[in-house]
Amino acid sequence: MEIKALGPGDLGLLLGVEPGLFDHAVDPGQARAFLDSTLHEIVLALEGEQAVAFASGTVLLHPDKPPALFVNELGTREGHRRRGHGRAVLRALIDRARARGCMGVWLGTEADNAAMVALCRGLRAEELPFLGFGWDGAFQP
Repeated sequence: MEIKALGPGDLGLLLGVEPGLFDHAVDPGQARAFLDSTLHEIVLALEGEQAVAFASGTVLLHPDKPPALFVNELGTREGHRRRGHGRAVLRALIDRARARGCMGVWLGTEADNAAMVALCRGLRAEELPFLGFGWDGAFQP
């Protein structure tokens, strides 16, 4: 397994990820914007030419706090789960966040997402009291 952090020169690699890893097909415009942004990170686990896991995150900035990384998503291809790929990409993402000065790293997940809960506990993450709210594209103020 090779762990690769992607940057602006890796658009072709990202566009070439076979279906089944991400929730949807990779959108070329979104992929380009993501890779070009200095506030976004994505790490892939590769077995040969195939991407088998990823973790992505966004650096959060605020005027009175040091930067933090919000872990957007983590995914492992069916058939490659429970083999350490998710742990490897999440650790690599956290290492990248620390190298760029992020003091905090956090994520939210559903309480019944047993795999993510086990992964975070295994990496000794602090469990936070958290209540989430959201708005979808249909939100009307």
